[in-house]
Amino acid sequence: MKQNSQTHEDDLGNRSIGGLHNLTAPETAPGIAVSLLTGGGDRPYAFGLATELISRGAALDLIGSDELDYPEFHGKPGVNFLNLRGDQRPDATFLRKVSRVSTYYAKLICYAATAKPRVFHILWNNKLEAFDRTLLMLYYRVLGKRVVLTVHNVNAGRRDAKDTVFNRLTLRVQYRLADHIFVHTKQMKRELVQEYDVQSMRVTVIPFGINNSVPNKRLTTAEAKQRLGIRDGERTILFFGNIAPYKGLEYLVTAFQQNLAERDNYRLIIAGRPKNCERYWNTIREAIREDVRSGRILLREDYIPDEETEVYFKAADVLALPYRHIYQSGVLFLGYSFGLPVLAADVGSLKDEVVAGKTGFVIRPEDPVDLARAIERYFASDLYLNLSVRRQEIRDYAAEQYSWDVVGHVTMSTYAGLLQMPFSRELSKRDASGASLDVKAPL
Repeated sequence: MKQNSQTHEDDLGNRSIGGLHNLTAPETAPGIAVSLLTGGGDRPYAFGLATELISRGAALDLIGSDELDYPEFHGKPGVNFLNLRGDQRPDATFLRKVSRVSTYYAKLICYAATAKPRVFHILWNNKLEAFDRTLLMLYYRVLGKRVVLTVHNVNAGRRDAKDTVFNRLTLRVQYRLADHIFVHTKQMKRELVQEYDVQSMRVTVIPFGINNSVPNKRLTTAEAKQRLGIRDGERTILFFGNIAPYKGLEYLVTAFQQNLAERDNYRLIIAGRPKNCERYWNTIREAIREDVRSGRILLREDYIPDEETEVYFKAADVLALPYRHIYQSGVLFLGYSFGLPVLAADVGSLKDEVVAGKTGFVIRPEDPVDLARAIERYFASDLYLNLSVRRQEIRDYAAEQYSWDVVGHVTMSTYAGLLQMPFSRELSKRDASGASLDVKAPL
C-alpha cells in the first residue's frame, strides 16, 4: 500500500499550472466498503467525493446531517445515508445544542461498534475537536478500522491565531493514528512531515475537487446583475463565504473605500455569514455602513443557500480572496466552477492555482494598495474585456484540472491498499519511464 500511495502522489505532484492528467473510464471496486464521516458539513466536498465513490462501485455508509441530505444519496444499491447529526441550525438554544451534540456522539459511537465497513474516512472532525482527534481515533483503531483522514487545514488554530500547545498535541495524536492522510498541496504535506513527524509515504497530495454541488442553471450575467440591482457598466467585485479575520476582508474594504474612492462605477458585494468573530465583524460593518446605505457596497450578511449562489458568481466580474492565511480555498474553486476570475493573495498555495492573466492575478497579502492596483489592472486586462468568452475557458480548465475523477482514482487505490485488495487500473498518458505526461489544458 505504501508503494502505491507514493506512486500516486508522484503522479499528482508532477501536475503543473495549466497541466492535467487524462484518465481512462472509472473503475469499479466491488468489495470496497467505506464509512465516510463528514462531520455534518462542507456540502461541496462531501457531495463531490461521495458521488464519485458511488459511481466507482464503493459500498458507502455516509454519516451526515440535514445539510447533506441530498436525493443522490438515496435509493442507490450499496449506499446507506445515515443522518446521525440531524439539525445543525446555529440559532438553536444552548441547551438544544448541547443535547443534539451529545446525542450525535452517542449515535456515532454505537454505529462504529457495529459498522461493517473496515475503512473509516474522516473528512472533518466533529464539534469536540480534542475528543475526535484522540479518544475517538483510538476507539476506531481498537475496533480494527483503517482510518483515512482528509486534512483541509493542517493547523486551523494557527490560521485563526488561536494555536496552543494542547492544540498541536491533539493534532499530532490524530495524524499519528491515521493510517493514511490526504492533503491538497505539497506545502501541506511538508508541514505534516516536518512539524508533526508524519511519514511521507502516509501522505498523498490530491487536487481539491471542483464544486459540483451548487446548481448552475441558465441564468445569464445580465439577469444576475439585474436581480442584485447592478447597473450595466458597473464593475463588480465579489467577496463570498464565511467571514473571519484570516480572510482579510478589511484589506479589501480599505482598497475599495480609499484607493478606489473616485471610481464611481465600481461595486463591491460582500455575501457571507460572520463566523465566531463578533468584534472583528462589528468593526468592518461600522466602516462600510455609509457605502451600504448608498448602495456602493451590497451586503448580504447571511449564509447563502446553494440555490442562490449562482446569482452572486454570475453577477460579479471578479472574485477577491484577500486572505491573510490559508492552506487552500474552496471559494476559489467555486468561483472557477462559474468561470469567474480571481484576485488571490499570495498565501498558502493560492498562487499555484492562479494562471496569471488567464484565471486571475496574484496580489501581495495585507496590502490594500497593491490590491487596488490589481483591481485596476484586472479591469483593464483582456481577461475582463473578453470575460464572456473567458468564463467558459476557465470552467473547462477547472473541470479538467480539478477533476473528481483524479481524486476518486487515488482515493479508491488507497482504500484498496489498506484492505490489501487488488487495484490495477493505471493512469494513461505515460512515457516509457512510467512518469505521467502533462496534457495542457485550453488555457
